[in-house]
Amino acid sequence: MAQAPAPPASPDPSPAGAPDRPPTTRGARPGRWSGRLAAGTAGLASAALALGTGELVAGIDDRLRSPVEAVASEVIDRAPRPVERFAIETFGTNDKLALVIGVVTLSGVLGVALGLLARRRRWVGTAGMAAFGLVGVLASRGSPTAPAAAAVPSVVAAVVGAVALRVLVPAPEAPVALPPSALTRGGMGSRRAFLGLTAAVAASAGLAAAGGRALRSRFSAAESRANVVLPRPARPLPPVPPTVEAGVDGIAPFVTSNGDFYRVDTALIVPQVRAEDWTLSVTGMVADPFELTFAELADLDVVEADITMTCVSNQVGGDLVGNARWLGVLTRDLLDRARPRRGADQLVGRSTDGYTCGFPIDAAYDRPCLVAIGMNGEPLPLRHGFPARLVTPGLYGYVGSTKWLTELEVTTFDAFDQYWVPRGYAERAPIKTMARIDTPRSLERVAAGEVVVGGVAWAQTRGIRAVEVRIDDGDFEPAELADELAAETWRQWRYVWQATPGRHDVTVRAVDGTGETQVEERVEPLPDGATGWMSLAVSVT
Repeated sequence: MAQAPAPPASPDPSPAGAPDRPPTTRGARPGRWSGRLAAGTAGLASAALALGTGELVAGIDDRLRSPVEAVASEVIDRAPRPVERFAIETFGTNDKLALVIGVVTLSGVLGVALGLLARRRRWVGTAGMAAFGLVGVLASRGSPTAPAAAAVPSVVAAVVGAVALRVLVPAPEAPVALPPSALTRGGMGSRRAFLGLTAAVAASAGLAAAGGRALRSRFSAAESRANVVLPRPARPLPPVPPTVEAGVDGIAPFVTSNGDFYRVDTALIVPQVRAEDWTLSVTGMVADPFELTFAELADLDVVEADITMTCVSNQVGGDLVGNARWLGVLTRDLLDRARPRRGADQLVGRSTDGYTCGFPIDAAYDRPCLVAIGMNGEPLPLRHGFPARLVTPGLYGYVGSTKWLTELEVTTFDAFDQYWVPRGYAERAPIKTMARIDTPRSLERVAAGEVVVGGVAWAQTRGIRAVEVRIDDGDFEPAELADELAAETWRQWRYVWQATPGRHDVTVRAVDGTGETQVEERVEPLPDGATGWMSLAVSVT
């Protein structure tokens, strides 16, 4: 019997010569957003490694500057007044930490952007990292005294960042050699490989940054400070008597501890100056310029002085004010040795980091202006100017209290503008009379009956004659004053109020030693200090 013919073979649906393709599965190909996420993550890791490398290289030598430090310092120097005011009002003494966090965060955002751009055009990522480094280089060389080597960390950081970006982000034309089921990320063969390498890069960034900080600790002046033995003044002041305290819980202590004393300055990183290496030069319009070492300065006649200092940025009711017992050499003694020339009217203090302040030379003679080396019985803390600083009572800190002092220049106001004057601050800035309520706090709930209101008032060099308190729209009544220690210090006060239930406004004002009442009009701190009466609301139950 004849066999039936075999059925015809099914036609091959693939075009001739087409390669075999494995069956597709859902999620086998990387989607658009997963690719972007990978590229952005790669850019972020590359930026982190660049910054960490910059920190590590900067730790090799104290002449080098990390990109973060350099850029943040330039921001401090160039920030417009409204930005600077916002930073101080919002972050207070944490303004520098907030700035560093901001620079790091912005760098991360730029890194993500470069990663996304490099996914399409690799040269954009490389160029972006180069620009990243250039910003650091320019910032590192911002100061005329900055050595060329200061920019090395920024250059190395840019190179490392560019290389990391090229490794982690794939070339757009690179073929995929693996099966589609293996997701490709950043040129790596798999998701696991990409995540592993990215994590390694991020960890390396953290270790590099930590290593850089550890290396920089070698340049600390802490050991030098620990070895300083302060000289004893020929006429030491008696201990602060208890009668300067009003005896009210909640009022700031009469003597502010070194740890609690406010810090506002332009130094992003606290200068590390060893007492053994420090010198003070007295220069300018003087007949006999000279230079002193720390040991020579400490060997001169030293005095103690109780002085309250205030920052020009202090708002009405603010806490950028503190009182301490300072030890140092009278500035007028140093000027007398140098013999200022006729016509000189400004004394400029220069810091080791290039900062300058300037104030009338008369203020070095009519008050206890000090080149201070001690604070509350200890060598100056590093963050408060060790080895030496200026302390000028009655003037806001930005004009009369240079930290990390290294030079006193006798000059004129016509010839030189100190750091803040070109930035819109007043040339001369005597401290204004101010009273502050420390207790009760604003919106605090208190029980009806006897409520003790208390706080501090200051008018350095003039002293405080009276403090007056007003409840709601009533008359001002005198508060009880604690004893005055010196005209250069603040004064505590208390007021006993028979409080009735309800919401009440408490207002305070001070009268200085000349009889002038504190200005009522509310004015912002800049350019020469805030004015206005402090008032707060209290809820009585």
